[in-house]
Amino acid sequence: MKASEIRELDVEELERRIADTRRELFNLRFQHATGQLENTGQLREVRKNIARLLTALNQKKRES
Repeated sequence: MKASEIRELDVEELERRIADTRRELFNLRFQHATGQLENTGQLREVRKNIARLLTALNQKKRES
């Protein structure tokens, strides 16, 4: 997900996407621990997406 797309979302949508992405990260970690994850680069990408979402959420909250 691109930063420009994230900035267009409202606070509720950002919070929902953060929850969904954290759930995805949990599932990827579980797959990694059990040896089922083939592309371990996904872990890094999902963590970066969470950071982008949290950054945008904090900026929106500071604005209002």
